[in-house]
This record gives sequence, structure tokens and C-alpha cells, in this order.
Amino acid sequence: MTKDETLADQKKQQQADDKAAVSKADPKKKEAEEEELSEEDQQLKNELEMLVERLKENNVVLHKPALETLRTLIRTSTSSMTAVPKPLKFLRAHYSTSIAVFEEWPQSDNKKDLADILSVLSMAYAEEGKRDSLKYRLLGSGEAPGSWGHEYVRHLASELSAEYLANSEEEKPTDYILALALELVPFFLQHNAEADACDLLLEIEALDQLPKFVDKNTYQRVCLYIISCVNYVAPPDDVSILKTAHTIYRNLGHLPEALQIAIKLNDQELIHEDFNSCQDPLLQKQLAYMLARQQVKFDADEAITEILNNTQLSSHFLALGRDLDVMEAKTPEDIYKSHLENIRSGVTTVDSAKHNLASTFVNAFVNAGFGTDKLMLDQDQSGSWIYKNKDHGMISAAASIGSIMLWDVETGLTHIDKYLYAEDNNVKAGALLAIGLVTAGVKNESDPALALLSEYINSDQSVLRTSAIIGLGIAYAGTAREDVLELLLPIVSDTGLTMEISSLAALSCGLIFVGTCHGDITSTILQSLMESEDAQLKDGYAKFMGVGLALLYLGKQEASEPTLETLKVIEHPIAKQIEVMVETCAFAATGNVLKIQKMLHLCNDHLDPQKDDDKFQAIAVLGVALIAMGEDIGAEMALRQFNHLMHYGEPVIRRTVPLALGLLCASNPLVHVLDILSKYSHDNDPDVAISAIFAMGLVGAGTNNARMAQMLRQLAAYYHKEPNHLFVVRIAQGLLHMGKGTLTINPFHSNRMLLSPVAMGGLLTTLIAFMDPKYTILARAHYFLYYLVLAMYPRFLVTLDENLKSIPVTVRVGQAVDTVGQAGRPKTITGFQTHSTPILLASTERAELATEEWLPLTPVLEGFVILKKNPEWMDEDKDTK
Repeated sequence: MTKDETLADQKKQQQADDKAAVSKADPKKKEAEEEELSEEDQQLKNELEMLVERLKENNVVLHKPALETLRTLIRTSTSSMTAVPKPLKFLRAHYSTSIAVFEEWPQSDNKKDLADILSVLSMAYAEEGKRDSLKYRLLGSGEAPGSWGHEYVRHLASELSAEYLANSEEEKPTDYILALALELVPFFLQHNAEADACDLLLEIEALDQLPKFVDKNTYQRVCLYIISCVNYVAPPDDVSILKTAHTIYRNLGHLPEALQIAIKLNDQELIHEDFNSCQDPLLQKQLAYMLARQQVKFDADEAITEILNNTQLSSHFLALGRDLDVMEAKTPEDIYKSHLENIRSGVTTVDSAKHNLASTFVNAFVNAGFGTDKLMLDQDQSGSWIYKNKDHGMISAAASIGSIMLWDVETGLTHIDKYLYAEDNNVKAGALLAIGLVTAGVKNESDPALALLSEYINSDQSVLRTSAIIGLGIAYAGTAREDVLELLLPIVSDTGLTMEISSLAALSCGLIFVGTCHGDITSTILQSLMESEDAQLKDGYAKFMGVGLALLYLGKQEASEPTLETLKVIEHPIAKQIEVMVETCAFAATGNVLKIQKMLHLCNDHLDPQKDDDKFQAIAVLGVALIAMGEDIGAEMALRQFNHLMHYGEPVIRRTVPLALGLLCASNPLVHVLDILSKYSHDNDPDVAISAIFAMGLVGAGTNNARMAQMLRQLAAYYHKEPNHLFVVRIAQGLLHMGKGTLTINPFHSNRMLLSPVAMGGLLTTLIAFMDPKYTILARAHYFLYYLVLAMYPRFLVTLDENLKSIPVTVRVGQAVDTVGQAGRPKTITGFQTHSTPILLASTERAELATEEWLPLTPVLEGFVILKKNPEWMDEDKDTK
């Protein structure tokens, strides 16, 4: 390098340093330095300045072409927004000048055109909160807002929402806001911005206008989005959103989706309307399968009635068992695998009656629905196993036949029949309970449960009477049968009876009329509570009268308020427990944050159990899970709250937290929940440990989860000297392997969108019984475990042809993916495997067809799905031949 070049470089460096120093000292100069424009940009800037100058002039002839040029320049730059468009950037300095010009001009077309331009400029330069874009838009020419680009339309939508809020508070008219919003909605829908369209209409409370604009290309994304908003909206807006989605589906002829929403709304009139509007007989059968899963019953022709009655459920379930090769009956020992339990021989001290009772339940749960076992129905064992149980143990032993023969009414009744003539009343009572269990969820034309059980409803033997009442409640759960109510209601109101019988009758009424707000039952239960003496209300069974009342309001939200007000009149502490029950049931699975906060607030007080009644706190803990379980984020938050409650709560709260976890994750063995429950199962408080062990059974119910099976075997060894703990461990093992891994007790179905009220009722009853296990489950009321049968359902996917015969089809099964608001056509499942139907689905799994040969009649591949041939499908193998 020459000496001159070196000097030149040094000079350049010095100039750069000087520039940097100046720009640091004077920010304005720095800005000027940065804005060294290219020749093209400088030309554009000069042109824009000249156009603004023309607008200032008095010569009106020049205004029109100047406005046209300005409009063209801005439009071409705002059509795609990667950065702030150059014309908007350069017009910043002239924004206030343009406003001044606008104010001076008289009313004319030119003024309107200038208003349009100012509306776009205001998007970038107006003061925050001023809503100038909207102001000038309303003063403008009224041309399509979409012509100014997507970003402008979005900005206008946000200002419309703010304007609507302000006008509503000041009670000013809002018609012009709606008119402009309805101009923006089609633009959003045509440009894949369905979420923006829905948000705008939601915020200006005009979502009912949406069906006018939705077509076959946009309905899917729109409905998916608004339905997902339901969890975050306060009532009654949640109902109006669902009704809007229902209208869209109905307008476009998508009846399965419309029916799904009608079921979610629990609107019987809407359900009948959707069902009867279907003209396709095959599609009507698919709708009937959807209603049968929810146990909705009504009069229809023979083929439909057979589906609604779940008549074929047993045969399809057995076909699944054969397909999976799990038909062979399992013994309790096959489940316990005692040889793997690390206990030194000769050390165990097992209460044999309790051990046999546990084996009875394990046998009943594991072989549920398969119609065969090695304890009760085995010809060699027949009858003898019953007598290996003590007194009340015989009730559960005889009743277990109902669980083993579940859904198979004809065969089940022949097996049960001989026990109805037994001399021992306990065995006879068990047979009555078995009749209720075998008919749970299915309806038989001859109505055997009512015919057989009504004979014993007024028996002078309390054990027979109790079993008949429970049997009717389980057999007719969710059917709203008035003829059954006529038998049960007098028992509820008869204050001369024991609290056990009256409460169980109230519970059965609640199960039969679950979610109906039945006025007669409500008034009878409330009257009975008011007339009962303190000693009766102190009875451990009294709370089940509250469960019966609460179930009537399941999911009914505000409809429960008059009942809650009436309960405040009752002075006994049990009224507080029932009040909490009714309120939590009314908001079950809604995710209502205010109600969850209220329940947590109830858990806040540190009460002395010697002086105050603190049992309502236990129900409040369960209520948190019950309300939060319908919505993923709420459920996640509830898990964290339970962690706090375990640390800081009183004993009554700590004992219920594991049960709440069990309810929140029924048949969904999440690893972190298993770890939490495993920790609690070794708690110093025996009641906490027992609750945690049972909750493990609920969380793993019907999943055959190997990790949990190992945990339970370790617990069996750990508690081998504790008969009560060991009994519950065995029950949990039975639940884990329920139906040999083919059943679920999760009350949600149809991609977790719908809640089965009957299943919820069964789960809740068992959990309330488990709040005081020493008085119920571990004493003589272990029959409460059979209420879980109401929640049992095969977790299968069975594909049927047009003749309703099962056909094998390849499907992909994977973890469900949330696709709400995602662009394009996102995958709905991840990490999938390909199987041939029938298949088993876990709680968080979803299936989709892997072949285009068939078209499903329902978008949700779950339970029974009817397929029809795809008319456009061509067999490539045949073509090549």
C-alpha cells in the first residue's frame, strides 16, 4: 500500500469518527444521516410532498387528480405489509396538514376521498385511543375497506370493538358499528382470517349474524374456533355461541356436528329437531349411535330404537374381545401377581373375609362385560364363592354377576335368577342389585328391572329394599322415567324410614332424572331435609340425599339458584355441604373460573372439626376438579392448586385432594399425576393414603398401565399388614385392569367434547362415598363401588358397513392435536400408528381413516362409526390389471 493510499484511509476513518461523534451529540442529525434516501425513494417523497401541496391550493380542479394519485400510491404499497409502507412513512410529516386541509374543505366527493386517505394514515399516526381511523372511515366515500389492505381492515376492526364498548357504556347507538362490521366480516372470511371475523362479531355482540357469511369452505374453521371460545366466555354468551355454531352446521347440512352441539346444550327439543330433520336412513342410524352413547332415549321406529337401546353393545364388545384375544376369564390372582410381591412367607396376616370381598370386586371389574369368569359363573365354583363372604359381603358377591354379564340382559338374568330364590336375604339382595347392574345403559323391551325390582321396593326387609332402590337407580339412570319415579318418590318423603333408605331413594331419583331440574323431586328432597330431625341429618347417609338433589342440576348453571336459596333456610350444617354439592354440579365441566375461586375460598378457612362442620370443604375440593375438568387449561391450573391444598390444607381437605385428582384424570394415567398419587399413597395420615390408592385405580381405570400395575404391587407388599389399605389396593388393581383393559370410566367422549351425565353421576356418587370410607366402603356399604358401572363404556372404535355389520378398515391412531386457528390443513393427530378396526382408543387419542375407499358418516371416529363407499374411489390394483 502506498503512502497516499494510507493517508486517504486515515482521512476516511477520521470523517466517519467525526460523523459518529456528531450524531451522538445531536440525535436529529443522526436521524438525518440514517435517512439518506435512494434516488427512487427521494423521487417518491418529492412527488408526495407535491401532491399534498396541490391539496392545499384553492384550485379545486387539481384536487381530484392529486387524490387519485395519492390513493394509488398508498394502495399499491399497503397490499402486502412486510414493513411500514414508504408512502405512509413519507406522509407522516404532512398528517396534521392533511387534517387541516380536510377541515377547511366544504362537503364534496373530494372531501370524502381525502377522508378515506386520512383513515389509512390515522392507522399509523393518530394518537392512541383516538379511533381516528374509524372517524374518517365513517366520513369517507364508503368504498370497500378491503381495497386498502389486510392490516387496515384489522386495525379498523380493533377500533370498532373499542367504539362499541365505549358506546355501550354511555348507552349511545351502535347501529353504524354493526353495519361497518358486517362489511369487514366477508373480507376476513375470504382471506383465511376466520378468527378475526369471529372475534369482531363476538366483541360487538353480533355473533348471530355470522351464519349469513359462512359457506362450505369456511364453516369448519369458523365453528372449530367459536366452539373453542365457549370455555372462556361467561354465561349466557356460551349458549349463544353454541347455538350459532349449531345454526351454521344445520344450514350447511352437517347433521352429526349439529346434533353434537344440541347434545352439548342438553336441549331435548333441538336434539329431536336435528334427528327428525335427517332424511337419509343410514345417516339417521349414525345419529342414533351418537344419542345412544349419551343415553338419550325417545320413541322411533324399530331399527332406530334397537340402536338407541344399546341392544348390540354386548355383542360388539364381545367381538372386540375375540379380536384382541382377551376372552379367557381372569382370576383375581392373575391380577395381583402375588409371587411378584416382595413379602416373606408366613408374615402376612390377611383378614380372609375382607380378602375374599376384595377378590369379588376385582373379579367383577376385570371380567366386566365378558360374561365369563372363574369365581361366580364357573360350574364347579357356582354358588360356593358367595358363601366365602360374610353377611353383607354376600350382597356384593351376588351383585358381581351383574357386572360380569354387563349389557347382556337376556343371559345375565338367567344367571341371576336362581339367586332370587336364595334363603339368605343378603344373597337375594345381591341378586336384586345384579339386575340393576346388568341392565345399566341398555334398555330391554320387556323392562325386566322394573318388573322384578318393584316387588321389593316396599319390602319389610331393609336389605332387600335398599338393593331394589339402588338397582332401579342404576338400571334407569338418565332415562327420566316417570313410572319409576312414582315408586321412589314416596320413599324419599317418608320421614319414618331410616336415613339410609330415604337417601338412597333420593340418590336413585337424582340419577334417573340427572340434569333435568325436575321440580317435584327437588321440592320433595328439600321438604324431607327440612322435616328431618338433627339426629337423622347427622347420619352418614344424609349427604347422599344432597347428591341426589345436586345431580338434578348437573350442568344447569343458573337454574340451580332458587334451590341454593332454599337450602340457606335449613340450619343444620349438612345444608352447607348440599349447597356446595348443588353449586359444583350445576357448573360441572364448564371451567367457570369464578366458581372455582369460590370453592378455593371455602377451602381457605381453618376450621376446628370438634366445633365446626368442615365436611363442606371436602366437597369444595372435589368441586374444583368437577368444574375444571371440562377444559385443559383449567384442569392444569387445578392440579397446581391441589398441590397448594395438600401443603396448607386441613386434614379434611388433604384427604379429598387425591380423590379430586382421580376425578380430574379418570382413565387418563398422566405420568406426573401418577407420581403425585404414588407419593400420597405413603402419607402418614391413613385416610389420605387410602384416598390416594383408590384415586390411582380411577386414574388407571381400564388402561392396563404397566407402571401403575408395578406401583400397586409394591403398595400391596408395603401394606400387607393393613387390611383396609390392602383392600383398597386390591380394588385399585381391579379398576386398573377393568374389562381386561378394554373399558374406560372417563365421562367425556366425542373428542372430549361431550360429558355423559350418567357417567358423571356414577363417578361422583362413588367419590362422595369414599370421603368417609370407614363408614361406607370399608364397612358394609361397599356396594357403592358398583356405581362405577354407570361410567363404564368400551373405549373402542368399531366401523360398520351399511347393513350395520362390523367391517375391518385401516385407521391411523395417534395423540390428538389442537388445530384451532392453525393455518392451512394441519394434521389432527401426531405420532400415529396404523391399525385395523376394531381398535382401542386411549383418553387423549384420536383416529382417522387411512383409506379413501370409505367415507365416515360422522367426523368423530369413536364408538360406532358407519362407513359408506366413496363413489369417487377407484381400486388402483384393478386398474393396473
